[in-house]
Amino acid sequence: MKKYAVIILSAILIIVCIFTGLHFLNNDTEQELGYPEFLEAVENGSVGEVRFTRDSDFFYSRLNDGSETTYKVPDPQKEDFIEFLLLNGIRVSHSDNNAGDIAGVAAVIIVAAGIIWRSRADSSSKELISDARKKKNSANITLDQVAGNTEAKSMVLDIIGFIRDPDKYSAVGARMPKGLLFYGPPGTGKTLLAKAIAGEADVPFYSMSGSDFVQMYVGVGASRIRSLFKKARKSEKAVIFIDEIDAIGKKRARNSNASNDERDQTLNALLTEMSGFNDSQGIIVIGATNRLDTLDEALLRPGRFDRQIEIGLPDVNSRKKILRLHAANKPLSEDVDFDALAKATVYFSGAMLESLLNEAAIQAANEKSRLITRAHIDKAFYTVIAGAPISDRSYIGEHDRRITAYHEAGHALATRLLLPENHISRVTIIPSVKGAGGFNLSIPRDTLYQSQRQLLSNIKVLLAGRAAEELVFGVQEITTGASNDIQKASSLIVDYVNKYGMDPDMGLFSLPVQEEGLDARLVEKCRALINSLYEDTRLLLDSHREVLEELAARLLERETLEGSDIEDICA
Repeated sequence: MKKYAVIILSAILIIVCIFTGLHFLNNDTEQELGYPEFLEAVENGSVGEVRFTRDSDFFYSRLNDGSETTYKVPDPQKEDFIEFLLLNGIRVSHSDNNAGDIAGVAAVIIVAAGIIWRSRADSSSKELISDARKKKNSANITLDQVAGNTEAKSMVLDIIGFIRDPDKYSAVGARMPKGLLFYGPPGTGKTLLAKAIAGEADVPFYSMSGSDFVQMYVGVGASRIRSLFKKARKSEKAVIFIDEIDAIGKKRARNSNASNDERDQTLNALLTEMSGFNDSQGIIVIGATNRLDTLDEALLRPGRFDRQIEIGLPDVNSRKKILRLHAANKPLSEDVDFDALAKATVYFSGAMLESLLNEAAIQAANEKSRLITRAHIDKAFYTVIAGAPISDRSYIGEHDRRITAYHEAGHALATRLLLPENHISRVTIIPSVKGAGGFNLSIPRDTLYQSQRQLLSNIKVLLAGRAAEELVFGVQEITTGASNDIQKASSLIVDYVNKYGMDPDMGLFSLPVQEEGLDARLVEKCRALINSLYEDTRLLLDSHREVLEELAARLLERETLEGSDIEDICA
C-alpha cells in the first residue's frame, strides 16, 4: 500500500509542476494592454504578431521592439478583425493548446502510464508467484514420495533421463516420447506421479485441467492451449500436465451436425502443438484420465501420447507402503497394525488411504487423545466407506428396523455361503449420512482375475437383500432399499454376458453397446438371467431360514455385528 501511495503522490506532483511551469512560461513576461492602446500601436506600426487562443475572450500580441514581452488584449470578437490585422501587415496565428489543455493531456498520459505500469507489475508479480509455486511443486515432490505403483515408476525413469540429458539419447538415435498418458481410477496418484517426474528432473511443472480449456466461445480453448505451450517452450525443459484430458480429447463425431466446434478446435490445437515439438527439446506432455476408452484415436497414436501407463489401485503391499508414508507425521499407538489394515482396505485408492488416516487423526483430536489408536482408525474406516452414522435415530420405526435387519442379514448370509473366501468385517443396521439404511462390509482377497463362479456369486449377494425382504415380508412389502444393489447387479450382468463372454447362450460374441442404450436382444438376455439368479438366491436363503432369522435377531438387538459374530452364528 505504501508503494501505491508514493506512485499517486508522484503523479500529482508532476501534474502540479506542469501547471506551474506553464503558468510561469506564459506569465513571466506578460502584461495587460487595453484595446484602444492596442489600436493605437497598430496605427503606429508597432505590432508585429497577434496570437489567438481557443475559447478565450483575449488574444496575445507582441510588438516589434525586440522585447519578449507578451501583451494580453481583450478580443473585440469582430468578424473582420483578422482581416483588419492582416491589412496592417500583422502576422496572425492560432493556438489550440493552452496551459489547461497541455496539463490535461499530460495528466491523462500520466494516469494511463500508471495503469499500464500497475497492470504489468501485477501480471509480473502473478507470474513470479506462479513460477515460485511451480518451482516449489517441482522441487518438493520426488519418486520417493510416490508409494506403490512400482511398475509405473519404473516406466518413467527413462523419461526423467531424457529430460535431464537429451543428448545422451539422441546420440544413439533415440527419440524422446512426446507424451505420457496416465489412466486409471480416480485418486490413484496420477497427478502426484507427474509432479514427481518434474521434481526428479528439476524442471518447471505446468499444470492445467482439461475443463480449463472448455469454453462456450469458439477459439478460446485453442488459444489457451497455445499460450500454455508457449510458456513451456520459454523454459526449454518442462513438464506440461493436463488433468482430465478427456474433457477436450473425446472422440470427434463423424457426423458434422453432432460435432462440437470449440472442443474440436481445442483438440486440434493440442495435436498441432504436440507435433511441433523438437524431439530433443526436453519438454514432455503428460495427460491423465479415468476414461481411456473415450479418447480420440489421434491422441493415442505414436508421436502424440507415445506411452500409456496404467495407474491402478494399489495391491496389499503398496497399500502398506502408502499407509506408512501418510502415517509418518502422525503419532500412532502400538495397537495399530499396518499389515491388518492393508489387508482390510482392498479396492482403496491412495487418496482414500490418506483420507482414512486423516479422518482417524481428526477423531483422535476430537477426543483430545495424544495418539491415534486402532479404535480411531476403525471408526474412520467405516466413515470413509459408508459415511458417518446418524446419531439421532428416534424417527426410525420398529418395522423399518426389522426390514433393514433382514435385508442386511440376507447379504451377510449369501456372502458366507457363496463367497467363503471373502472376510465379512462388519454388518450394521445403523443408517449413515450418505443415505444408506445399513451396510455389509465384505473384504475380498487381492486377485488379478474374477472367475465365472465369483461373478455370479457377487450378483447373487447383491440380490440377497431384496430376496430376504420378499421371503420374510412377502412380495407386496418389498422396499426401495435394494435400488442401488439392483443397479450394481445389472451392470455386472451386462459385463458377464457381453464383455466377458461367459454366458453359454450368447457365447463369445460381444454386441456393440451404443451410447443411447443396449441392444434389445442383450437386454432380454440380461433380464432373463438376472431373474433366474434372483430366484436361485431366494431359494438359497429359504433353505437356511433359521440362520437368517438368527442374524436378523442379533442385528435388531445389537445393531452392529463384527466378523467374528457372523462366523459364530453361521457355524
